[in-house]
Parts: sequence; structure tokens; C-alpha cells
Amino acid sequence: MTDEECMREALSLAARGAARGEVPVGAVVVVGGEIVGRGWNCPIERHDPTAHAEILALREAAAAAANYRLPGATLYCTLEPCVMCAGAVVAARVERLVFATRDLRFGGVRSKFHIADSGTLNHTVEIVEGVLAVECVELLRGFFEAKR
Repeated sequence: MTDEECMREALSLAARGAARGEVPVGAVVVVGGEIVGRGWNCPIERHDPTAHAEILALREAAAAAANYRLPGATLYCTLEPCVMCAGAVVAARVERLVFATRDLRFGGVRSKFHIADSGTLNHTVEIVEGVLAVECVELLRGFFEAKR
């Protein structure tokens, strides 16, 4: 699977969250060319502040692997992960992080902090940004415009 194909799946999950009134962020975890974890934002529905798309996708992937570490995994996210999610990416030993667009308010990977590839931590993640950025921004923009 290409980065674009994986991001399209994450974008589809983000749209599913938007349809439920959640901020439209989606994520998938891929290992060996296969999607092993999926998630979309649902902290409102679950009454859980940690129910971010990335966390849910990592949980599902870890359960499938029967391991809290995910060597060789790539996490695809429609929005730059926050500090919590960036920390989880490092803790899970994810190899690559691919995200569509930056989160200028809360971004923990590029915008506000550089957690996932910080030289001060015991694991660094390869980071790719900008895959399907326009489509992901349009989904977010449309969601928030409809709220106003």
C-alpha cells in the first residue's frame, strides 16, 4: 500500500467521526503492508479525553500484535498528533509517522513540539508530512464552518 492509499483510509475514518459530531481526525496503523489498527476521534462519544484517533489505532494494532511495541509500523494520521499521541507513538516504537497537515494549536510533532523525533528520547520516529494535506484540511475546515 502506498502512503496515499493509507492516508485515504485514514481520511475515510475521519469523515466517519465527523458524521458523529467528533472533530474529523482519522488514523491507521500499517505493518507489512496491511492495516492492523484503525481509529477516529471519539472523546465526546466515549467520554474519554484519550480517545484520539491515533490512540485508538495504536491500541487496536497492539492488540492484534499481542505486543505493546509495534516495530516496523507506520502510523498515518490526517492531522499532526498532539503531545499525548506523539508520546504514544514513541512508546509504541512506531517506525514511521505520516501525517497530512499540521495542528498549529496543539501539534506535538512539528508545530509546537518535536516529540516523535527528539534526540533526548530513546526512540526516534521517521516523519513524513503533507500526504493528502489539501483533502484533510478541507474536511476539517468544512466541519468547523458547519459548527459556526
